[in-house]
Amino acid sequence: MTLTLGGAATPPAGESFVDRLDRIPLNSFHWRLLVIAGIGWMFDAMDVLLIGFLLGPITREFALDPTRTGLVASAGFVGMFLGAAISGRLADRYGRRVVFSATLVVFSVGAVLSAAAPTYETLLLARVLAGLGLGGELPVAATLVSEFSPRAQRGRMIVLLESFWAYGTILAGIIAITVVSAYGWRWAFVVGALPALYAAYLRTALPESPRYLAERGDAAEADAVVRRVERAGGGAMLTLARAVAPPRAGRARIADLFAPRYVRRTVMLWILWFGITLTYYGIFLYVPSLLVARGLTDVRSNEFFFLSTIAQVPGYFSAAWLVERWGRKPTLIAYLLGSAASAFLFGNSGTGTDTFIYASFLSFFNLGAWGVVYSLSPELYPTAIRATGAGVAAAVGRIGGIIGPFLTPVLVPSLGQTGVFAMFMALLVLTALAVFALAEETKGRSLEEIAGPVAA
Repeated sequence: MTLTLGGAATPPAGESFVDRLDRIPLNSFHWRLLVIAGIGWMFDAMDVLLIGFLLGPITREFALDPTRTGLVASAGFVGMFLGAAISGRLADRYGRRVVFSATLVVFSVGAVLSAAAPTYETLLLARVLAGLGLGGELPVAATLVSEFSPRAQRGRMIVLLESFWAYGTILAGIIAITVVSAYGWRWAFVVGALPALYAAYLRTALPESPRYLAERGDAAEADAVVRRVERAGGGAMLTLARAVAPPRAGRARIADLFAPRYVRRTVMLWILWFGITLTYYGIFLYVPSLLVARGLTDVRSNEFFFLSTIAQVPGYFSAAWLVERWGRKPTLIAYLLGSAASAFLFGNSGTGTDTFIYASFLSFFNLGAWGVVYSLSPELYPTAIRATGAGVAAAVGRIGGIIGPFLTPVLVPSLGQTGVFAMFMALLVLTALAVFALAEETKGRSLEEIAGPVAA
């Protein structure tokens, strides 16, 4: 017998609480989860992009040569590689919620230590620590939001989560223009660290993922969390029927990422993550310095870059609309090809209005593509290895993040900006071809339907 109060319909017999979770309309719980996850995402983005503005003053203070300057830019990505690889596995073993909060604390500590670093070597270690938190934060946050979102809006919710990266990028530009010029590079790190700690505190009030709880065999608690989400949407206040749990995948290993059912997905994700991460950091960390090399002043190039990044916001929102209308695969391919064309045009432009337009298109398409990448990554694996799969793919991408900051300054003297951006265009086209050949569509399907059993 089922008694339902509060206006919700009686669920069909045999329907699991995960099925109910997929049917709940977006409500205050989902939006609160999105904002709390997004605030941390925003400060992570701010920290990453600030390095592009801070390399100049850091280089001057510590009297660095080009190689050691490149290490400052890449140190954070070393930490991001480790964080992404480790945190996904931890989230599958100990829960999304605890890792979701801990990574933001680790990032904040790294940012504070970056601000206080007395030596170049200390700064490198601090950047690795900040990257450790950042790399662990992003795939776990995407996994948690994905597991709570209704199937019809799941892709859109993750793209909207990733849109907080744009707000962090804009915030980085504002800080570069205001705080850095008035108080120096150290205070720029402090500005991001303290609010991020508050965001970590807010996360402690969020519940664990019902899918993770069900996989661990805690059906009663998982059902209670689902009912909490239902109540936020005006649903059932009391259900007397026994909680019906979804089938459990069982014990899973990292090697399962290469099981016959998942090997094609894993290869596709690794190529996608590597290609988009290398090109993103190879381009966006150096846009201000590349504009200076074309003849703009430091202040003018920073303003130019800041204004062009505003185009990220409509890029995300358009992708969020298309990802549930066209689907993940066609949207991602279109935005990768748009990024490739924009990169080529930017590399062949000067310092006038055309450069601003092409840089804006690059921001629009590239960050829209990033939103779809984060949407797709946690959808392709079962609950037992979902965060692991997303985290390892992100870790492979961070190898590109380590290479990218070295690649641009090394190749520009020999290839010129035109040649380097033609190379980035080619890499983005190859990444789009890999998605075309290997990716499958996930729009409108439940996570359980997409993934299937580990043993398959």
